[in-house]
Amino acid sequence: MTDTLAPTPTPTPVGPAWSRLTTLADLRGAGPFALSVEGHDLVLLRTPAGFKAYDGRCPHQGALLGEGELDGSALVCRNHRWRFSGESGRRLGGPQCLTACPVEPRGDELWVDTSTLTLDSQVQHVTGTQRLDDLPHKPNLPFLGNIHQLDLGRLHEILEQWAHDFGGPFTYRVGLHRVLALSDPAHIEAVLRARPETFRRASTIEPIFREIGVAGVFSAEGAEWRAQRKLAMQALSHRHLRGFYPTLANVMRRLRTRWEAKARVGAVLDIAEEMKRFTVDSTTIIVLGHDVNTIGRDDDVIQRKLEHVFPALSRRLFAIFPLWRLFRTPRDRRLDRAVAELRVWLRQLLEEARARLAADPARAAHPANFLESMITARDAEGRPFTDEVIFGNLLTMLLAGEDTTAYTLAWAVHHLCDAPEAAARLRDEADAVLQAEAAPGDIESVNRLTYAGAVANETMRLRPVAPLLLLEANHDVVVGDIAIPTGQWLMLLTRRPAVDRTHFGDPDRFRPERWLDEAATGGAHDPSAHMPFGSGPRICPGRTLALTEMKMLLAMLYGAFDVERAGDGSAVREAFSFSMSPVGLRVRLRSRA
Repeated sequence: MTDTLAPTPTPTPVGPAWSRLTTLADLRGAGPFALSVEGHDLVLLRTPAGFKAYDGRCPHQGALLGEGELDGSALVCRNHRWRFSGESGRRLGGPQCLTACPVEPRGDELWVDTSTLTLDSQVQHVTGTQRLDDLPHKPNLPFLGNIHQLDLGRLHEILEQWAHDFGGPFTYRVGLHRVLALSDPAHIEAVLRARPETFRRASTIEPIFREIGVAGVFSAEGAEWRAQRKLAMQALSHRHLRGFYPTLANVMRRLRTRWEAKARVGAVLDIAEEMKRFTVDSTTIIVLGHDVNTIGRDDDVIQRKLEHVFPALSRRLFAIFPLWRLFRTPRDRRLDRAVAELRVWLRQLLEEARARLAADPARAAHPANFLESMITARDAEGRPFTDEVIFGNLLTMLLAGEDTTAYTLAWAVHHLCDAPEAAARLRDEADAVLQAEAAPGDIESVNRLTYAGAVANETMRLRPVAPLLLLEANHDVVVGDIAIPTGQWLMLLTRRPAVDRTHFGDPDRFRPERWLDEAATGGAHDPSAHMPFGSGPRICPGRTLALTEMKMLLAMLYGAFDVERAGDGSAVREAFSFSMSPVGLRVRLRSRA
């Protein structure tokens, strides 16, 4: 049995395969430029020797290299900072080398020869040694499938238990849909690397997102996804974050001021909601160029509106009947009102941004935030994005920026309450780096918070906010030795390999030091089994921002306060609602001398 995705072997190219890549007028600066042609992802660089084109996917985990950055003459992958020579494609510090493609200008156009590449993502009909019918499955009811056994609030825990019971891949049914559940990290990695050509999000997701009004880069597919992804990556790039950092630090300072006031009166805090204040304020400034300052007041209007969306997505995605399309329940009407009010607010910000761009046309060349980028950008057909697409992406960015980082930080606090040695080490590091300041002085200081980063990684290993990922096969394909037909649903159980002792020693314990010393647990340490942000071309675009926010907040919290959980830790439970959040977690803060 193999642990890779196995497409039909691609014939050896017999001659050049020249295609038009782009117009020269579209290439401003040195790059990198993320481009695609004939099903290939390419990265294009402007070097002193002329244009260079390479296979556009990083050999590490398949990330799009066009989303990286140039550091001098080196191409840097944004995911794990692998560096490649812009002149040769060779990895700096490793044996890997990017496959080069000849390029040549033809008039005002640039053409590329892709005959050196293989189309790993173009999958044709293949025959695996195992069919879905051969796999173990949960007994189910006619028409209903296993829906009676699937409590949505505990969906991830139920599927992880079934994976444990079966010991490998298995199938279950949601209504008439048979779902293949995979928890082997090699299978998961192979599937994620083959997106978006071979696998997509389940086809039911996009219309559900569109109905709610949050159809954006998360739910988009194909050429539509590529155009929107490029803008999201620019807004959340490492270089953009460096320029934005002072604003991020100011938001954190006012959060510390809020917490100092709460500590003086001994208030009990819902720490997840407190963390959301920081992530909402940060995200709205980055995305909208607008400061809502939820930290400065106790009425958290935006959070109350956004909190309706993820539960609705989860309910509708796994519903057998689309009852909301026939009649609206009170819960549906509350969702409709919340989204409508958010759209009114966003409409005003959109009109203000358009007015700024009209008054200063030069601003279009250097948009100050994601909203301005969406207004000035063009889709794959060269047309402006519609208001619906803009609204969908703004809401998507707000949702993703609010919940995921905030929940990870809350889970970190939960585990640190039971790990005083780890909390003390985190505090010592914060004292050394912050030196009594409310925030690290610059982005380089944030990078020195290595133990805070280890706490974040260990938290995401044990409590990933996205423990499940539902995808659908675009083509017949083999994963491992399982033949998967077109249209088949796959549920990736992304947490299970990270808590398996095959991949991590002492897997059930919170041990941040494992991320600084691989031998710390005396057992296995396989980072490739840890995929909290996904993998491949559609890895989370907010990864860099999220890790920066996590390290900053953890250092500030444990540098300035003693943290005590209010209540029994055993009462804190996981709740799945498109993302996985802590329920019942409350803390008290005491200011340190």
